Amino acid sequence: MRYPGGQEVRLGDRVKLSDGAEGVVVCSIDTDEYLPEYPKSDWDYLKHGVMLKFSKYGLIHYTQPEAEMTLVERASIT
Repeated sequence: MRYPGGQEVRLGDRVKLSDGAEGVVVCSIDTDEYLPEYPKSDWDYLKHGVMLKFSKYGLIHYTQPEAEMTLVERASIT
């Protein structure tokens, strides 16, 4: 999946929605990457997309980005 600006969504990225809510990419089913707290066995049934965790909304699965979703900070996960 890609952000509306064209950058690829990566595991651990911080994003912001149009209402100011910030979240973190905790799973990328598309690239088969999962943070340890969100194991593949729990989420690979979704088949594609990414999972974001927001303090305001909880977990949200996206197969397409919201039009106003923006990348705040690239992941520093190694």
